[in-house]
Order: sequence, then C-alpha cells, then structure tokens
Amino acid sequence: MSKWSSLPTEQINPRTLSIDRVSSAEIVAAMSREDRRVVAAVARERPRIARGIDMLAAALARGGRVFFVGAGTSGRLGVIEAAELPPTFGTPPEAVRAVIAGGEEAVFRAREGAEDDFDAGVRALADAGVSSRDVVVGISASGITEFVRGALTAAKRARATRVFVTCWPGTGLQALVHLVIAPAVGPEVIAGSTRLKAGTATKMALNMLTTGAMIRAGKTYGNLMVDVRTGSAKLKDRAKRIVSTVTGIAPERAGDLLAAADWDVKAAIVMAKTGGSPDAARETLRRAGGLMRRALGEDLAPVLRRRLRAARRRP
Repeated sequence: MSKWSSLPTEQINPRTLSIDRVSSAEIVAAMSREDRRVVAAVARERPRIARGIDMLAAALARGGRVFFVGAGTSGRLGVIEAAELPPTFGTPPEAVRAVIAGGEEAVFRAREGAEDDFDAGVRALADAGVSSRDVVVGISASGITEFVRGALTAAKRARATRVFVTCWPGTGLQALVHLVIAPAVGPEVIAGSTRLKAGTATKMALNMLTTGAMIRAGKTYGNLMVDVRTGSAKLKDRAKRIVSTVTGIAPERAGDLLAAADWDVKAAIVMAKTGGSPDAARETLRRAGGLMRRALGEDLAPVLRRRLRAARRRP
C-alpha cells in the first residue's frame, strides 16, 4: 500500500460519484454543499487557531519573523499571506515571508517534484537564517509533504516556534511542531484535488492567523486598518475615509492632515483629535506602543455604531 492511499485528501467522495453526468447547475450545487463542510471543519479548529494567533503575535512582538512554508497550492497560499500583509497592515516585507518548494518560479508554474525534496526544505530555512525568535508555519494539505517536513526539521533545530496547518488530523508531523491546526474537510469533490476544499480551509485558517496577529499587534482601531499603506489612489481614498470616520472631520480636511503626516493614518487621527503636530502625534503613539485605543483613551466601537446608524437613516 502506498503512503498516499490512506490519506483523507486522496479518498473518493461518495457524494460526487456522478459529477461528470450532471448539469453545470448541479455541479455548482454539489460544490456548494461540500464547501459548507469546510466552514464547519475550520470552526472545530477555533481553539488551536486562537493559540496560533498568540504564537504569531508573540514572535512579531519580540522582533521575530513569520515564515510560511509549503509546496504547490499550500505554498502559494503562504505567498498570498506574506504578500498582502505589508500593504494592508504596514508590516515590513521582511517580517512575514513565504518559502515555496521550487522557488519563485513555482508560484506561477507547477513544479510538482519539488515537494518531495526534504533536503531542499532544510536548506531553504537554513538559508533564511531562521532563529529561536521566529515562528515557522508549515502548510501541507496531505500532512506528509517532504519539503515541509525538511523545513520544520530545520526550524526545530533552530528552536523556532512551529505551527503546522494541514487537512490530515493524523499527520505524523505532529512530533515536529508545537501546534497542529487540522480542519478535517473530508474527500474532495474531485478526488485528490486539494486546491478545492483543503485549499479553502487552509486559506480560512491562514486568514485568521494573520489577521488575528495583526489585530493583537495594534494594526487596527476597531475594525479599521489604521496601518494601511497608501501606495495607490484607492488606498489613499480609504485612508481619508478612515480618518474622517474616526474623527468626524470632512474628507478634505482628513486629506490635508494625512499629507502633513506623510500619509500616516494613525498620526493623522491623533492630530485631528489633539490639534498637535505630526511629531507630537507620533510621540503619543510611541508612548502608547502604537495602539490607537491606548493613545486616544477611546473605544471606537460606540462611535462607529452611531455613525452607522446615522448613515442608515439618511435618505
């Protein structure tokens, strides 16, 4: 028997045996039914995802880095997380990194054999200089990817914190890590196609890990992304709306304050609230550890509720 034949991700789904004989509408319905199982599977992992958030937040707070390591779809999902955090939450690019089997070329063109290279996984983490301050998140739907095993082995040698996201609760890689997050999504609509339910479950778990860690790091005020980078017209407009929403000032005035603060949303908000200079606002934020709630001494939720109610009453 092969080592893959018994994996949950390789099993045949009894609910989609005739999917090649049904209409397009019925294909969509079948896939939608299966996707509902994903939500339930991820929900069962909530305690472990919460623990993972604390691990990531602690690593970043001590000046460590977060590494996402995977192959194929799992690796590409790690790339998405690492690429999207800097513009959304203002994290330095080096703080959250992705390592994918086969290197950058594998992001755009599949290099299937790369996942089987244990030694390449070891080298990739060693070359990255992973240390005990860092956290390494291994990602493998099947739970047995050799590249990820090698990376986690290197991370263990470096005494880094280790998290594993998989869709096989029985994975043998548990011995290498501090925490396993394993949404059991069951067999795929198309047997073995882990870009489907397994990919969706993995993306959901990673979203929670990274977003939760960013919230814990003070990258939001209420549910507003106050550390957003403003490298596009859309993001500049969002920054204006955030400052206007929090402070009640006109968007035009918000734009003026943002320009004075070099488009630092947090500083612009503090300036609007205190009437101070950009330097004074940054000092206030520094003393508050970058936390808007602490800097302003104000809970934003009641303010936002009032504004939302007022907006709904407008004709």
